[in-house]
Amino acid sequence: MSQPSEAPKQERASNDPAKNKNTPNENTEVDADEFTPAPRFPPEEEASLLSESHTKKTEANALFTSAKYEGAINKYDEAAALCPHYLDYELAVLKSNVAACHLKLEQYKEAIQSATESLDGLSRAAKAAEESAEGDNQEEHKVEVEEEEADEEIVSAGAQTSAPAQVQVQESAARKRRDDIARIKGKALMRRARARSELGGWSNLSGAEEDYKTLSGMGNLNGADEKIVRAQLRALPPRVKAAQEKEMGEMWGKLKDLGNGILSPFGLSTDNFQMVKDEKTGGYSMNFNQNAKQ
Repeated sequence: MSQPSEAPKQERASNDPAKNKNTPNENTEVDADEFTPAPRFPPEEEASLLSESHTKKTEANALFTSAKYEGAINKYDEAAALCPHYLDYELAVLKSNVAACHLKLEQYKEAIQSATESLDGLSRAAKAAEESAEGDNQEEHKVEVEEEEADEEIVSAGAQTSAPAQVQVQESAARKRRDDIARIKGKALMRRARARSELGGWSNLSGAEEDYKTLSGMGNLNGADEKIVRAQLRALPPRVKAAQEKEMGEMWGKLKDLGNGILSPFGLSTDNFQMVKDEKTGGYSMNFNQNAKQ
């Protein structure tokens, strides 16, 4: 896939001197707390890059609708390459869409990876949104204190109403961002859970069960997704148990072969050692029987 024409803009940002002067070399000891955040693009350039990224995303959505999933993945990748690297939410949306494409192509490992990257980005976005909200609250409290301490202040009627209105706008934007993060998180979890379930194996099935448990506690799923979650939480436990027993059996078989090779010079075999399963805990204990061969 060819590199988008605008992608070098992000390369220029990574070469910013302000960033390089804080980058340690082999002969410099720098405390981790001294690192500064990665530089951001100027507002105009960020808006331009985001607009181009959204254009690529729209093209990818059209390809997905036309069942051209490979082409859609390529376009989503182009959109991600254009999107500023610090916009975790926007990148998470793209990664979740890529996971959907991989699911359609039955590329389950790739779907799990893309969905996990999306969820990781959403976690960072949620943390940033929370920190931003806390910062707004602190600033609002600071303004209130300053107003209370002022001996006398003449405030126009327009100024009195503009501050609360601005707070309402900020709260509304923060609420929308939280809702958007939760919505994409639900999609990414559904996609990862399905991919894990389809791929199978003890680890993947256990992971799918955990994803569906997380989804069952979310209050923003639609009716169809809720039905799928309930069905999977009923179907997965026996599948997880069967996969666990199968893999444990295979592991013990390999260990037995290895143990027989080690013990045979001493006239012993693994038959002298009996593994007893505790049905209550699922754990195993080992008993030695010296007369097992007799």
